[in-house]
Amino acid sequence: MLALGAVSAGGRHWVTHWQPSTEHYPLQGIDLPENPPAVEWRTLRANGADFAYIVATSGTDRRDPSFEDNWDALPEAGMRRGAIHIYSLCQPAAAQADAFNIFVPRAGDALPAAIDLSFHDDCTARPDRAKLVADLTHFVAMVETHTAKPVMLRVSKAFESEYSITAALPRPVWSVGNLFKPDYAARPWRMWRASDFRRVEGVEGPVNWDVVTP
Repeated sequence: MLALGAVSAGGRHWVTHWQPSTEHYPLQGIDLPENPPAVEWRTLRANGADFAYIVATSGTDRRDPSFEDNWDALPEAGMRRGAIHIYSLCQPAAAQADAFNIFVPRAGDALPAAIDLSFHDDCTARPDRAKLVADLTHFVAMVETHTAKPVMLRVSKAFESEYSITAALPRPVWSVGNLFKPDYAARPWRMWRASDFRRVEGVEGPVNWDVVTP
């Protein structure tokens, strides 16, 4: 029993400290959820994180209170920074783009803005695909006018299964899949969230760990 416990503990340690090979994926980093834990950015940078994506806005009316401090702290720690908008199917696309553009400063050093496309318990709306594509096209155009960079689409497997959105919008794809490379999008991913339970010094608790294709 002790031996089995040791093996189990060893397996948990391996899984929670695993990351894709830096030889194959030199650029690696994290993304933070809404209302994230405190982060020691310099410590995180020293432990292999090159960049961080942080939630800025959600829908039309939610702003992450930690965004501005983290946004300013990232370049000081020598890390690249990117902003995330969590898209709501229950709120107007143009108003959501306005909310993001007003809150997130235009910065030449910023990574492309990321649009999170997934289902949420607080919104049961399911527009038809044609309407969603039209709304997202308008949203993307507004955000790209502000940031002067193409956006990236972070699409969940369930959302892609419902809407095949990566086939409709020709933008870089950010796919999600623990440990195993995801293949559910219509096009190859540009970024992969490889783990949502990695433990790394500088962040309290598990963290979302991401890699970029070379």
